[in-house]
Amino acid sequence: MKRYAQWLLTLLLGLVIFSPAATSAQQTVQPEPSFPIIPGLEKAVDFWKKIFTEYSLSQLIFFDPVDMGKIYEVLDVGEANRSQTYIDGERARIAAAYGVEVGRIQAQRGVRERTLAGLKLSGRYMQHIEQIFREKNLPVELGYLPLVESSFNINARSFAGATGMWQFMQVTGKEHRLRVDRVIDERKDPLESTRAAASLLNQNYQVLGNWPLALTAYNYGAGGLARAVAERQSDNLVELIQEYNHPYWGFAPKNFYAEFLAAVDIAKNMNLYFPGIELDMPLAVQEIELKKSVSLSVLAKSNGLTHSQLLGWNPALSAQIRSVPAGYRVKVPLDSKIEPMVLVMQSRAQEQPPVVRHRVKRGETLMQIARRYGASVDRILQINGMRKTHLLQVGMTLLIPKV
Repeated sequence: MKRYAQWLLTLLLGLVIFSPAATSAQQTVQPEPSFPIIPGLEKAVDFWKKIFTEYSLSQLIFFDPVDMGKIYEVLDVGEANRSQTYIDGERARIAAAYGVEVGRIQAQRGVRERTLAGLKLSGRYMQHIEQIFREKNLPVELGYLPLVESSFNINARSFAGATGMWQFMQVTGKEHRLRVDRVIDERKDPLESTRAAASLLNQNYQVLGNWPLALTAYNYGAGGLARAVAERQSDNLVELIQEYNHPYWGFAPKNFYAEFLAAVDIAKNMNLYFPGIELDMPLAVQEIELKKSVSLSVLAKSNGLTHSQLLGWNPALSAQIRSVPAGYRVKVPLDSKIEPMVLVMQSRAQEQPPVVRHRVKRGETLMQIARRYGASVDRILQINGMRKTHLLQVGMTLLIPKV
């Protein structure tokens, strides 16, 4: 009887969908945006717009992580690192002044300078990125995700080992057809890593069914998010943010989609946020797929380039490589007078965020260590490339992020 009821409901829905009246109505309904601002995320999106465009690296913003419309204080502290003791003292002072719990006070540096630098760099890559996403029939707005991940820095590397513009871990990169070995690391190649990112994002979407979840999974992992959806019986990201509890489900993954929405709005309206901004010239490059292995010297000479210039146009290649394997897509400039992309990037290398090192003692838990330093569990796991707390071992050294 239950199967018959389901079949009858499906049939009735089909009759409604394919009736002339319904077809006419469908033609007038505007499709929903691929990346909606889900009710409940408005304050978070506005907060990240301010972090990306208004507040500088020399400013510490103290805010409420639960109600991100509440910014308690903004302190000018300079770009030099501030100790955790200093930050904890300020959090306690602000909590007392406003009559709230210390846990409702969090600190975040502004990143206006990095956003501006990232937008300028995006001019080099966006034409290629958008073409790749169009070829995969994916929304081109996904191409702005590197503004959040790396500020479009192809040399970016996290303490967890995530590398390149799209911040791929080695295992994930290989899963999406990137070559990562002793002499080739295609995570550093802006075109190859974009193809891998398109593959990963598409996979996330197929598994999770909507873009808010698919993008969040880029940070948190599709498997973990699928378990959250199953446990809460909801595919609404805001409901998961508010109701799902897990040690790894912390501030970073909860805010990843809001950061992306902020980045897209800024990129699409960059002259409103950064009047007079001038983007870098688009990357004029062609790709040549090798049918067989070729020595680097022969490859350089045949394209009118020096050894170092060819390496400059192919950041995936190690300086120790002697022969480029078959199947590799060599990047060569359409104009040999253009400066190689690696040299351009060297002048814009970003500093790694400061950390302290903690040697794990017997009986310590990751939660206790996180509380001691005022850090989040998920951030410590991310920086150390860890997935589960049971990997904690006596004597191991953890990197703890400073604010």
